[in-house]
Amino acid sequence: MAYLKFYINNILAAAVGSNFKDTAAGFFAATIGYMGSVLGGWDKGMTILIILMIGDYVTGLLGAIKTRTLNSDVMYWGGIRKIVVLFVIALATAFDGWMNPDTLVYRTIAIYFYIGREGLSIIENLGVLNVPLPQKLKNVLHQLNDKGEEHNRY
Repeated sequence: MAYLKFYINNILAAAVGSNFKDTAAGFFAATIGYMGSVLGGWDKGMTILIILMIGDYVTGLLGAIKTRTLNSDVMYWGGIRKIVVLFVIALATAFDGWMNPDTLVYRTIAIYFYIGREGLSIIENLGVLNVPLPQKLKNVLHQLNDKGEEHNRY
């Protein structure tokens, strides 16, 4: 067993780097590169979406700490939802490759939708954190919330 570990480590080190750190860094870089290709590349829209996803997760965590409603199960499923968003974008990219090989129409629509969704979620989290928001924005969010509650009654 020790020989197997020795040979695997040597093969990986020869393929990627001279030690475990180099091997891990190479594996991480290869994984990120592969995910980039599956997601249709790293353009501005994808970069903004990833930043907003991280921001939503962090502001949601801070809001839960502030309101003392921190729950590991909620955090876990929040992370799963972020992964599902990336899956939807990968699926939209695959549809683009199938139906529109030269353009990324479905991917762009999906990214813009999720950018809006993540942005609204961050604004809601900022409200929980008592960060001052413009009154007009609060009014619009309140109207959206009222319409959602109306829809849920039926």
